[in-house]
Amino acid sequence: MINFTKMHGIGNDFVILDGIGSELPAGNLAELSQQVSSRHRGIGADGLILVERGKNAPWRMRMLNPDGSESEMCGNGLRCFARYLLDLGYEKAAEFPVETGAGVLVVSSSKDKIKVDMGRYSVPPKGTPTPILPYGLYGFPVSMGNPHLVIFVPDVAAVPLATWGPELENHAAFPERTNVHFVQVIDRGNVRMRTWERGAGITLACGTGACSVGVVSSLTGKSEPEVRIQLPGGELFIEVRPDQHVMMSGPTATVFSGVWPS
Repeated sequence: MINFTKMHGIGNDFVILDGIGSELPAGNLAELSQQVSSRHRGIGADGLILVERGKNAPWRMRMLNPDGSESEMCGNGLRCFARYLLDLGYEKAAEFPVETGAGVLVVSSSKDKIKVDMGRYSVPPKGTPTPILPYGLYGFPVSMGNPHLVIFVPDVAAVPLATWGPELENHAAFPERTNVHFVQVIDRGNVRMRTWERGAGITLACGTGACSVGVVSSLTGKSEPEVRIQLPGGELFIEVRPDQHVMMSGPTATVFSGVWPS
């Protein structure tokens, strides 16, 4: 039997397994992630998060996608991870580091929100857009420790995300696949986005994706460096700093705890 907790960050939901208070399950974790993430035959989630002790920081987060692949990073997942540590009393500091597949990142808590220094972004020289066929779209590639493609459109609601998303995720320009984000600029302080996540499909929110959107919006002059990102599941607040670090903050929630038959 495997004890779990389900949490979400503005609708981006995860099954959390605790490797601090007990041992993580042995066996095929990729298969376990596929099983528990299933919306119809499992718990239902956008991924499986493992809580572990780190080598380069006190804590380590691992995140597996619903297709079983392991992601380098997950911004909303990291915020849920941090809230889990605080709620269980494992961590008592208001600010602390966490080891991830994208390096050691610093998280902090303030009232009902968790804030993360997501580290430095990386873009091609001069933010060169990448032509994407067959739709005649242009996307801006960004790395937040994991790959993203940001595409500006007049109306995100009109995008056939279930069709375009998987094709662009697996486009030949991205040998490791990519997360795909369609963005509509509301004004210089607000943008709206919809996401197709690598290995997960359509999700209500994507933290690293929101950071990428904030980066490209700011670099292209479409928004201020501080911008509110409106996602289907809620809002995230992004700050793109002069040192190329990206700050992300937003709420988290615990949904329920239970036992999964092993």
